[in-house]
Amino acid sequence: MDPLHIPSSKVKSGEDFDIIIGFLGFWVVVVFLITVWQELSGQPALAWALGLLALCLGLWGMIRLRSKLPARRGRRER
Repeated sequence: MDPLHIPSSKVKSGEDFDIIIGFLGFWVVVVFLITVWQELSGQPALAWALGLLALCLGLWGMIRLRSKLPARRGRRER
């Protein structure tokens, strides 16, 4: 066993956060566009705006947590 070997579960943790951040970021954009459309068309947009706020807070929290993890390392062997 190589003493410098890093278990894949520890390397993967940062990658999992990146996936969640990307997922949340996608939905932030979608809900933002829906909220803008609702506002411009004169329809009620309060629920969409509150959902957008919740997604933004979740994204902000995930980015803060991700910054505390070590940088991603490549696992693929070529």
